[in-house]
Amino acid sequence: MTFWIITLAMTAVVSLLLIRALIRNDGGDVADAASFDMQVYRDQLAEVERDVARGVVPAEDAGRIKTEISRRILAADTALQSGAAAGTGPKPVVIALVALLVVAGSLALYFRIGQPGYGDLALADRIAFAEEMRKTRPGQQEALDRMPPLPPAQDLSPRYVELMEKLRETVAQRPDDLQGQQLLAQNEASIGNFAGAAEAQRRVLQIKGTDATASEITDFAELMVMAAGGYVSPEAEQALSAALDADPEDGRAQYYVGLMMVQNGRPDISFRIWNALLRRGPADAPWIEPIKGQIMEVAALAGETRYSLPTIGNGAAKGPSAEDIEAAGEMTAAERMEMIGGMVAGLSDRLATEGGPPEDWARLITSLGVLGQSEQALAIFNNAMQVFAGNPGALDIIRNAGSQAGVAE
Repeated sequence: MTFWIITLAMTAVVSLLLIRALIRNDGGDVADAASFDMQVYRDQLAEVERDVARGVVPAEDAGRIKTEISRRILAADTALQSGAAAGTGPKPVVIALVALLVVAGSLALYFRIGQPGYGDLALADRIAFAEEMRKTRPGQQEALDRMPPLPPAQDLSPRYVELMEKLRETVAQRPDDLQGQQLLAQNEASIGNFAGAAEAQRRVLQIKGTDATASEITDFAELMVMAAGGYVSPEAEQALSAALDADPEDGRAQYYVGLMMVQNGRPDISFRIWNALLRRGPADAPWIEPIKGQIMEVAALAGETRYSLPTIGNGAAKGPSAEDIEAAGEMTAAERMEMIGGMVAGLSDRLATEGGPPEDWARLITSLGVLGQSEQALAIFNNAMQVFAGNPGALDIIRNAGSQAGVAE
């Protein structure tokens, strides 16, 4: 209701300003100037008569002067009549039409591009909405069905096309040939057939089973994302989770998890993941340039309005040194708790702005539990569970820390 009151008040103010401009444009200034001119010309005409009577102006010249003054009087009278006509002001019907146009036009524009009835959402509601959107988003096949047909490959020699057809036929006849599937995945990707490459890579993972590396699993997820035009489907997310479970430090997998989060309304999580990847480096990592091209917009969406790109590969702040630990042994209990509180605050600030590995989040959660700050520990625990939603191994670390702090369910 407050929104509509403000909207109507603003519309009324604009309407009044427009109507005031119409009313003030009544020609009053023109009429006043013309009336003054006519009085001057009449005085001049009388002065000519007096000059002729005194013999100052010859009669023949007086005739010409009177003619010119009379012409000017006629012109001033015309201007006076025009000003009087304009001074009648706009008719009430015109004023009503202007007001109606402003009000109706504003409402029509709002209903066209606005969100009628869509109230502001609390943070918890926004997070819940994003999670629901993530769970109900289209699958990989639906995303592929929406993609345009694969265009014919350009600049391929007839010999290469022939070899590709033979490779496809051979692999179809020998589906358990690991080397053949790997070769097919590489060549399909090289000609832009990412859907075919993903299918071949899927078969590679099936053949290798538990021997598949994190990098090979990430290859599969990446091919699915590229086949879907950059969209991270639930199937791709599942592959990314498996890759991060095998290697929590897999930068490519983390990059695509961040991409998935921003696609599903969680730019705050994307920002933390990508910012941490930039700080970790190295500068020549393949995910650095894609992140640099997107993170400023993601930072703005996440509310980080003053964010600037960090030095790539500058690392994150380290924990207490050996000297800090030794000094803590000589402190009183109160001094030790104060020092721990300062370290916890520093770690909390770093994780909030730069992100960090799950071990750092776990250390913060358990430290807050030790300090008796259960409410803050719970908030950090819930945040960490969202940050590492696609990483089962990291989630186990976070849950263990939450249990120690007494905040895990």
